[in-house]
Amino acid sequence: MPATDYQGSSASFTNIGRSIPSLRRDQLHSMEGSTTPYDPTTSLEFELETFQKQVTGRFLDLSSNGQEGLLSLSWIRRLLDSFLCCQEEFRVLLYNHRAQVCKSPMERLVSDYFERSVKALDVCNAVRDGIEQIRQWQKMLEIVLCALDNQRSFGEGQFRRAKKALIDLAIGMLDDRDSSANTVAQRNRSFGRSNASKDNQHRRSIGHFRSLSWSVSRSWSAARQLQAIGNNLSPPRGNELVSTNGLAVPVFTMNMVLLFVMWALVAAIPCQDRGLQVHFPIARHFTWAAPMLSLHDRIIDESKKRDRKNACGLLKEIHQIEKCARLMNDLADSVNFPLTEEKEGEVRQRVQELSKVCETLRDGLHPLERQVREVFHRIVRSRTEGLDSFGRPNNE
Repeated sequence: MPATDYQGSSASFTNIGRSIPSLRRDQLHSMEGSTTPYDPTTSLEFELETFQKQVTGRFLDLSSNGQEGLLSLSWIRRLLDSFLCCQEEFRVLLYNHRAQVCKSPMERLVSDYFERSVKALDVCNAVRDGIEQIRQWQKMLEIVLCALDNQRSFGEGQFRRAKKALIDLAIGMLDDRDSSANTVAQRNRSFGRSNASKDNQHRRSIGHFRSLSWSVSRSWSAARQLQAIGNNLSPPRGNELVSTNGLAVPVFTMNMVLLFVMWALVAAIPCQDRGLQVHFPIARHFTWAAPMLSLHDRIIDESKKRDRKNACGLLKEIHQIEKCARLMNDLADSVNFPLTEEKEGEVRQRVQELSKVCETLRDGLHPLERQVREVFHRIVRSRTEGLDSFGRPNNE
C-alpha cells in the first residue's frame, strides 16, 4: 500500500476538514448554555484529561480478556479499533489547539510523531503479506477438509490427498519460522537447482507465492522497524510540559499507542525478521501504563511458552492451525485400511476440529485485512492533514 496512492484523494480530505470544525463547534455550543465564562485553559485541561481517560479505558478493555482470548483474530481487530479511535481523538485534539501546535517545541514533537507513524506503514504492508500467507495455509486445510469431510467411508486415495496438503502446509509454516531474509533467499535459490524431490517442488511453489506477495524488500526487518519507531522515545520532561501547556503528554501517549499496536501486530502475524525485544519507555504514573504493561508482559510470556517459542506468529489461530495439522498428520500416518469404527470416529472428530478452525479463518481474516488497510489509510491521511493544517498558524 504505497502512501502516494492515497495522497491525491481530495474528496476524503475535504470531508475530514469539515468534520473537525463541526466537532469543535459542537463543543463550543455545549458550553454556551453554561453560566461559567469559557476558559480556554480549563477547556484544554479537560480535553487532555479526557484523552488520557479514553486511552486508558481502551487498554483496560483490551487487557480484560483472559489469556485464552489474547492475540486471537477478534482481539487483534479490537486492538486496531482502539488505535483508530485514539488516532481520531488525538487528531481532533491537535486541531482544536493548532495555534499551540504550530509553536516550538510542539511543532517538533508532532512532527516526530508523524515520522514515527510513517515508519508504521511498512509494518502494515508486512502484516498484510502475513495475513495473505495465513490465507494460503487456510487453503491447504480446506484441501484436507475437501478430501475427508462429509465422506460415508474413507479410502486410501482420500488420505493421500489430505497427506499431501498437510505436507505442503508443514513446509510453508516451517519456511516462515526461519524469517531471516537472507536464509529464505538462499533456500529459494537452492530449490531452483533441484528437481529431484516432490517436496522441493512443493516448496518452490510456496516460495514463488511468497516472492510475489512481498510488498516490503527482502532485506526489510520487522524488528529493526519497531526499533526505529521507538527510537529516542521518552516521556515529556518538565520544561516540555510547561512550554506546551501539557499538550506534550497526548503526543507521547499516541507515540506509545502506535509503538504498542505495531509491536503486537508483529508479535501475532508472520513478518520478516520478527522480534519482540523492543524497549517500551512507559512511565508508570500514566493511567494507561498499567494495562499496556500488563498486555506487554502477557504477550512476552506467551512467546516464551515451549510450544510457541519457534512459532511464525503468536496469533491464536496460527497455533490452532499447527495443532490441528499435527494431530491430523499423526492420525493419517497411523491409519490402516479398512478403518476400524474407533479410528473412523477419531478421524471425523479431527475433521470437525479442522472445520471450526477454517470457519474462524474465513470469518476473521478478511475483516482484519480491511482494518489493517484502514490503519494504513488513516496514518497517511492524518500526516497529510497535519502537514497541511498544522504547518500554518491558526488565524481564527
